[in-house]
Amino acid sequence: VQAGHQVAIMAPTEVLARQLFATFESFLADWGISCAFLSGRMPAGEKSIVLEGLANGKTEIVAGTHALFQDAVTFDDLGLVIIDEQHRFGVSDRAKLSSKGRSPHLLVMSATPIPRTLAMSINGDLDVSILDEKPAGRRPVATSIVAEDRLMDVIGALGGAIDRGEKAFWVCPRVDAEDDDASAVVRHAALNKRFPNQVVLVHGRMSSADKESALAAFRDTRARILVATTVIEVGVDVPDATIMIIERAEKFGLAQLHQLRGRVGRGEKPSSCLLIYTPPLTANGRKRLDVLRKSDDGFEIAEADFKLRGPGDILGFRQSGLPDLRFIDLHRDTDLLETARQDARLLITKDPDLASERGQAVRVLRDLLGQAALVASRG
Repeated sequence: VQAGHQVAIMAPTEVLARQLFATFESFLADWGISCAFLSGRMPAGEKSIVLEGLANGKTEIVAGTHALFQDAVTFDDLGLVIIDEQHRFGVSDRAKLSSKGRSPHLLVMSATPIPRTLAMSINGDLDVSILDEKPAGRRPVATSIVAEDRLMDVIGALGGAIDRGEKAFWVCPRVDAEDDDASAVVRHAALNKRFPNQVVLVHGRMSSADKESALAAFRDTRARILVATTVIEVGVDVPDATIMIIERAEKFGLAQLHQLRGRVGRGEKPSSCLLIYTPPLTANGRKRLDVLRKSDDGFEIAEADFKLRGPGDILGFRQSGLPDLRFIDLHRDTDLLETARQDARLLITKDPDLASERGQAVRVLRDLLGQAALVASRG
C-alpha cells in the first residue's frame, strides 16, 4: 500500500471475510489506510460504494469473499492478492482474482495444503514458508472412528458430556433432505428433541444475521450443541468447545476433516473428535480416516492426501487424480525434481533472455507448454 498499490484479501466464507476486515481495519487505523469489505450479499447501495472505491483507488485494502473476482469488480492498481484458506477455492477462482491486476504478487495460506499445492511446490511454482509450531495453548485432539450403527451410543455419550458442562460441534455433509438423517436440518431437529433448547443450527443458506445469532448463542453457552455444515470449517473460534462429531466422515476430504477437527482443542480442557462413517468403508476410505486418527500434523496429513489422491493436472484445472506423467514419479523423484528446479533457476540467473543455445531450447519448450496450458484451459 505504501508503494501505491492495492491489496485484496479473499476468504471462503462471509464470517471469516468480515473477521479479516475488522482485524485489518483495527490494526491499520493509525496508518490512515482505507479498508473495505465486499460480499455478494451486501445491499446494492453499499456494494456500489465499495466498487467505486476499488476502481478509483481510494480503497487501498479490501477483504471479501468470492465476490472479489466477479466481473463487476475492477481495481485501480492491484499489487498484492492474499488468499486465506486457499484449499476452499478452485484453481480458476484464484486465477480470476490475480488477473484483475498487472501480475500482482500472490500469497496463499492454508492450514492444510491441498495435493495440487504440494505438486506445484515440488515443481517450483511457489516459494513455501512453513509455520510448523502450533499456536500457544493448542492441545492434541483424541480422534476415533465410529461406525454409523453406534450412533445412539454417540448421542448417549454426548448427553453425558453436556451434563458435565461441555460444548460440541456436530457436522453434517449436507443442508437438508427429509429422507437423510445425516442432513443438518434433520439432525438438528432430532438432537433438539433429545436436548431441548440446547441445540442451534448453522448452514450456508441462512442469512448472515441468523448465522451470527446461532454462533453467538453457542459461544455464550446459551446452547451447548452446534449442528452445522462445513460452513464452520474456517473462521469459527469457540475455545471452550471440546467435542467435534463429523457424520458421514468418509464423504469429506482430508483437508476438510483436519480443518473441522481444528475447531476444538483450543482451550484448557481435553478435546475429542469422532469420525462417524457409513459401512462398508472402501480400503482407500479406511486409509484416509486412519490418517486422521493417527496424526494431527497438517503437513503429514497433506503428504498422505497427496499420495492417496494425486497432485492434479500440472497444466490444467483438475485438482486431484494422478496426471499423465510418463517418465517421472512425483512421490519417488522429489530429489531429482529439486535438482532440476535449482538448475532452471541457475539458467535464468545466468541467461535471463534465454539467448544461449540452451536458453533457446528452453524457449521452445516454454512455448510448447504454454500452448498445452491454453488447450487445457479451454477444456
